[in-house]
Amino acid sequence: MNKLKVYIASPYTKGDTAINVKRQLDCVDELMTLGYAPFAPLYSHFQHMAHPRPYTDWVEIDLIWVGACDVVLRLEGDSSGADGEVAFAKENGIHVVYSIEELEEYRAKKTEEEQWLENDFNHPYVK
Repeated sequence: MNKLKVYIASPYTKGDTAINVKRQLDCVDELMTLGYAPFAPLYSHFQHMAHPRPYTDWVEIDLIWVGACDVVLRLEGDSSGADGEVAFAKENGIHVVYSIEELEEYRAKKTEEEQWLENDFNHPYVK
């Protein structure tokens, strides 16, 4: 089972945090239905409610998860934190998309490239 790991970058503190968390959870559900392995950093909202930590702690952990994912999905909305995650992804060669449609196109292209490589390396003249 080789699912693309998708980090969801979106607003949190600008606007209503509960609405922002719900929006990210809705996105997780949609991505799971489509066959992705999504990571929602706003899960930390609940951890922070029980055990508050400095903002810098969350940024550090979030960037570790960005680095562990195959692609970042940047949801629309003003967010310096999400913009920083996108910048980190780009600096580290992690693909960034801005919609689920664009994510689907990326997956199709990646799958096609993987199939081409698999067929090429399984060719009898390569062995």
